Amino acid sequence: MNRDEKFVITINRELGSGGRSVGKKLAERLGVKFYDKAVIKALKEKFHLTTEEIEKLKGQKEGWWAEFQRKVVPFAEIDSPYSSSMGNEPEIITTEEVFKTETEIIKGITAEESCVITGRSAFFVLKDHPNHLSVLIQAPMEQRIQRIMMRQELLRNLAIKVINQVDERRENYVQKFCGTSRYDTRNYDLVISMEHLKEDDAVDIIMDYIYRQSQ
Repeated sequence: MNRDEKFVITINRELGSGGRSVGKKLAERLGVKFYDKAVIKALKEKFHLTTEEIEKLKGQKEGWWAEFQRKVVPFAEIDSPYSSSMGNEPEIITTEEVFKTETEIIKGITAEESCVITGRSAFFVLKDHPNHLSVLIQAPMEQRIQRIMMRQELLRNLAIKVINQVDERRENYVQKFCGTSRYDTRNYDLVISMEHLKEDDAVDIIMDYIYRQSQ
């Protein structure tokens, strides 16, 4: 990945691994914007974006990205209201149209600026991006359980239930719309286990990987 050109880093992560926090810290370290699936979902819903609306924006004389930025940037710079309930993702049936809309949003963002994106199958959507680093963040189950218990103030059995439900939902989503498994390490340039690591340690590993690539 070349930091001197527009780049994108996608981070797929297991619930409770700390991957979202790693992504946010990494974006801060690199001085670029951070987007997660909750932000993208909220953008789509807040501004009623569809593939047709995006095509309309693209056709505007001033350029669709300028209009999109006016809508996106102020909203993307704050924590999404969807982000606080990490595991309590609503049961929403994702259609082909929704997936296409989210794909257009992700590709539109990365065509114009460098950024870090977590989740929402961005690792697959951007697999052909010319300057893309794909990362998977994992953690031992016990570590994930303890994090969810603390973050969501859940009893152990409920934390386990949340993790299992979200793991299954996310895997089904990726298999349905991407035709692969989110656990297939061939989809990533770098796989990090958070066992014995802090979030800043993971950021250091990614930064070192980027530095070594440029040598």
